[in-house]
Amino acid sequence: TNISAMTGDRIAHPLLIGIANIKMSTHLKLSSNLFMLTALLPVLKVIYEKKHMHGVLKDRLIHQCLDIILEPIKKAAHLGIVMSDPDGHNHYCFTPLIGYIADTPEAAMLATVGGKTSSVTMAMYKQFGVPFQHEPCTASMTLAQLSIIKSRVDPQDIQVFFREAQKFCLNGVYEPFWRNMLLSCPSHFLTPELPYFHKQCWDHDMKWCINTVGASELDFWISVLQPVAGFQHFKGSISKLKQVTGSIHQDVQHYLIGVITGVPSSDFVVALQSLMDFRYRAQAYAMDEDDLDKLEHSLADFHAHKDSILVAGVRRGKGNKPINNWYIPKLELMQNIAPSICCSGVAIQWTADVTEHAHIMEIKDPALGCCTGKPAGITAQTHTHTLGCTWTLITGMGFHTGKQ
Repeated sequence: TNISAMTGDRIAHPLLIGIANIKMSTHLKLSSNLFMLTALLPVLKVIYEKKHMHGVLKDRLIHQCLDIILEPIKKAAHLGIVMSDPDGHNHYCFTPLIGYIADTPEAAMLATVGGKTSSVTMAMYKQFGVPFQHEPCTASMTLAQLSIIKSRVDPQDIQVFFREAQKFCLNGVYEPFWRNMLLSCPSHFLTPELPYFHKQCWDHDMKWCINTVGASELDFWISVLQPVAGFQHFKGSISKLKQVTGSIHQDVQHYLIGVITGVPSSDFVVALQSLMDFRYRAQAYAMDEDDLDKLEHSLADFHAHKDSILVAGVRRGKGNKPINNWYIPKLELMQNIAPSICCSGVAIQWTADVTEHAHIMEIKDPALGCCTGKPAGITAQTHTHTLGCTWTLITGMGFHTGKQ
């Protein structure tokens, strides 16, 4: 999210950084304030005549900025650095990139893949609905493809390089920031973001139910439900809500299956229930092999019954026309949750809820103070963090970044 445009036309992408080896229960507390502002990445206004090249230039700039900002982290990952613990004992520490919290379009930009392509696997958009995980999109594979492209064309010839990169489903960035970072691979550090799967329920599951039973019927059935302590009660219309928060995305899921049961086919209900089970299980704070098997089984159940949704004709697009495919990026990303948990730990620790809070405390409030003339403005804080923050934040065996 950009910092709001205020006086002086100050617009930027904030880059937050934290330490991954802090205990998860502490890390998830909003009051812990474990994320700090590292840098403000520029939001580019491109005047290049070819408009379709604007995105390439913006992506290249972000990678160049990250390359500069994370240079001390890269050196510490390669060579190590001696740091002291609270007891005064020295430790020889290394700082690999553990996780990068980003939304789906941003993750594709960081992985340097083109549009309609998975950021963590080799899947194209026509393969997003298949019931298995594709081969991981590894760093070595991407760098090998970039090496081939650079041997054919000059990276500074933007249009020619971009056309050649499209043949490999890449976005035109020729020097990814992670290329020389030890043990860093986008298929590993691009961790799944659970709130986006709750939004997927609102964007897709909710619409399927509305198209099945009708908007007025669904609103009525939910409004007459008995209020239960601890659960959101919707006494008005939910089908016409526009600005919906993440908490409402989750609250609606408590009722959706119950109010539609008996109207669509049993396979339709099983498909939706399987997605609900998957989202619920993926939020676990600890998972063993049995839990992972149940998680994968829930997703397999959805794929086994998903055709009932298309047969019912409730998956629709523009003009209320039926859609007979499963080109849904988040559906493909679900296949990566179980492998990501095995590699980077449970997915709940990478939630953007904490970084959203840090976004307010570390960025928006100081920016507001700058505009109101208070001394703790964003300019002074940015200057301090840019000079010293990189070294004070790598006090552990790993770190992760969250860019809003």
